[in-house]
Formats: sequence, C-alpha cells, structure tokens
Amino acid sequence: MKNKKILKEALSWVRHILVAVVIALILSNTVVASALVISSSMENTIMTDSRVMGLRVAYLVRDPDRFDIILFRPPDDRTSVPYVKRIIGLPNEKVEIIDGKVFINDSEVPLDDSFIKEDARGNFGPYYVPENSYFVLGDNRNVSYDSRYWENRFVPRGDIVGRICFEFFPAPRWFR
Repeated sequence: MKNKKILKEALSWVRHILVAVVIALILSNTVVASALVISSSMENTIMTDSRVMGLRVAYLVRDPDRFDIILFRPPDDRTSVPYVKRIIGLPNEKVEIIDGKVFINDSEVPLDDSFIKEDARGNFGPYYVPENSYFVLGDNRNVSYDSRYWENRFVPRGDIVGRICFEFFPAPRWFR
C-alpha cells in the first residue's frame, strides 16, 4: 500500500515535469527567444556575457521601430548564433554617418543616440535601406560588427527573431 502511494506520487511529479518541459519548448519556439550576448558591441546598454530575452511575437501587431534592440539572424553568416543590435535605419531611409554622428534622410540634425558608448570614428555611407529591411548598429560603435561592415548590409524583416525586452542575467533589467 505504501509503495503504491509512493509510485503514484512519483508518477504525478513526472507528469508535471513533462507538462512543464512541453510548455517551455512551445513557448521558446513561438513566443520568446533568449540569447547570450558574446561581444561588447552593445555596451554599455547590454554588457558582454549578459543573457537577454526577446519576444518573437513583438512584431506581429506592429513594425520594428527605430532604436528597438533586436535579435536577428546575421545576413552574412547564416550558421552563426543570432546577433543583438539596435535598429537605426528603417525601410526606404537614407542613413549616413558623418564625423561619428548618424543622419537620416539628409537631416541637418543628427539622431539623438545619447545611449551609445562613444561616437563612431569616421564617416560611413550613405546607405539606402531597402523595403522590408533595417540598418542596425551596436551601441558600442567602435567595436561593433554591424551593418556598416557586412557584405549584405541590411537585416531583412524575415530574419528578425524578436525584440529584446529583458535582461535576465546577471541582473534583471527591462529595456524600452
């Protein structure tokens, strides 16, 4: 009788664990995505070796927006781990970096990117962002391997895995 009760309790635990694993797998493949940030390209916003969580469903109801931090498949290396960068240029925009400042569509006023570690050294562009694509930069511009350097400079919308919204390691922190 006692053994039967123990077996019943053990099977109950196994069932609950299996249900939790199935739910976690479904969520990680449809709703959320996590990533380890392995470079310093997003410092000081996201530090090296931080773990971040993105929402896969973020862009089902709205388009990606300037300054969103995204998780995406890198355009030049389809086998690589996903990258984390910030959207700077939107579809059909002209992006130019002059003396380290970012200008959109020939504006005389640079973007307010006060979140970056330091201005980029040099001049880049102009880049003309195609339809359904995005121009991305790291917040640590001088060490970031980003749209300025890739052979395929733009991130197609279909390659965006999700919008980064939460850093869960080492210290929990929400992003805009």
